[in-house]
Amino acid sequence: MSSMLLGRLSRSRVTLMRSAASRTNIASMSVLNYSSGSINPKHKAIFEQLDLEFDNKGVYNGTWGGSGPIVESVSPADGSVIGRVQTGTVEELNETLKKMEDIKVMWRETPAPKRGEIVRQMRDALNEKLDPLGALVSLEMGKILPEGKGEVQEYIDICDFALGLSRSINGKVVPSERPGHFMMEQWNPIGTVGVISAFNFPVAVYGWNSAIALVCGNPVVWKGAPTTNLSSVAVTKILEKVLVKNGLPGALCSLVAGGADVGQSMVEDDRVKLLSFTGSTAVGRKVGETVAKRFGKSLLELGGNNAIVVMDDADLDLALRSKVHDEFVEKLVKAYQTIRIGDPLEAGTLCGPLHTKAAVEQYRKGIEAVKAQGGKILTGGKVLEDRAGNFVVPTITSISPDADVVQNEIFVPILHTMKIKSLEHAIEVNNSVKQGLSSSLFTQNPSNLFKWVGPSGSDCGIANINLPSSGAEIGCAFGGEKETGGGRESGSDAWKQYMRRSTCVINYTGELPLAQGIKFE
Repeated sequence: MSSMLLGRLSRSRVTLMRSAASRTNIASMSVLNYSSGSINPKHKAIFEQLDLEFDNKGVYNGTWGGSGPIVESVSPADGSVIGRVQTGTVEELNETLKKMEDIKVMWRETPAPKRGEIVRQMRDALNEKLDPLGALVSLEMGKILPEGKGEVQEYIDICDFALGLSRSINGKVVPSERPGHFMMEQWNPIGTVGVISAFNFPVAVYGWNSAIALVCGNPVVWKGAPTTNLSSVAVTKILEKVLVKNGLPGALCSLVAGGADVGQSMVEDDRVKLLSFTGSTAVGRKVGETVAKRFGKSLLELGGNNAIVVMDDADLDLALRSKVHDEFVEKLVKAYQTIRIGDPLEAGTLCGPLHTKAAVEQYRKGIEAVKAQGGKILTGGKVLEDRAGNFVVPTITSISPDADVVQNEIFVPILHTMKIKSLEHAIEVNNSVKQGLSSSLFTQNPSNLFKWVGPSGSDCGIANINLPSSGAEIGCAFGGEKETGGGRESGSDAWKQYMRRSTCVINYTGELPLAQGIKFE
């Protein structure tokens, strides 16, 4: 059998694998610093369309406020301050949760189709702001503009899904063994839902949770990543208008931007019945333990470490683009070397900056670890020191699957390649890491296909065939196994996490027969 290839890549720049094109390497970019307190003229239209100022309040529960620290949002592309948000405090979170307690009965008693109508209007409002909101995501987070807009589109799409769900939430009718008895399952709202989202998807993850939680009858409180507060404020302003238009309390879609103290308080609070957390495995483990101690529910979406397996029978056009390891890697390296690095808002850019300086340091450490553990840098491996911002060169390595650096997600654009002997070997390598988010196999062999998705195949929450390990649609649930946390968001029956289940038996006989034929005589 010809040698095959397995590659592991971080989710933070998954487009690199699928988007390489022949362009000049590095886009030019002017560097302007408007940190003195004014909006960069280049960004003025974005801010105006989203009702943002340079200085913004970061707490919303029907009114806007915030008395906590002022946090700057820094452009990953040039290091300039693009805006500021005055965050909330633990006390303001407590006040917000009190308001949410006051309205939760009203919302859960609102018929689900009526709740769906509100989410439909939110969908339309988001769609009207797709372009500026997508641009803000790119500006503040650093992902390229098509991905920024695509993230907003995910929110719009899940609103469509939630609208249909509002007229189809259902339980089961189960035959009873007792005559004259009717048995069924009933689903009811769980209560206040807390969402703590990460920087890499500053809009979509909240959307997945919020749209479904709302149609299920729950108010939602959100704490976004401190480095993407502007995106959180912009989304909340869009939703606020829909709530005001319909005479609904703003606390239904509350926002408390803040630091770790606000997040910790949200995790510990009994009033938050479901806590959705997206972030690192290390923090997620603590979140899960804390919520479990108070017998709350947690929905964890944690680290990934995604593998793409290219078999020797793969479609060359799909897999980029060879059936043997050496030729495949040679073409992959050439493709990476054509990637245009630059301003994420500029057309043609395929790789924007890393989100923070801390991420750049993680990139450096990752490169050093590869070299120290016997790996080779096939292309990239450099920080672009001669320019402002957090730019690095997308990197391909050749390394043993047993190396420690392969076992953990670095969350930077480093793709590890390795030779595999067989599909069974590929599955063993894929499943050997502690994370289990997404995976992909390129093959034309039906036997390989069904092994990959079968009980002894990939142990990830997503197991794709002949497409990359990224770009999940909203129709199915999104999430992973093992240290990825086991949570599921978005489509399929993920809605059940936002509700509580009751088994209901109705006796209409006038007698009291027991189950299992038990009689007391």
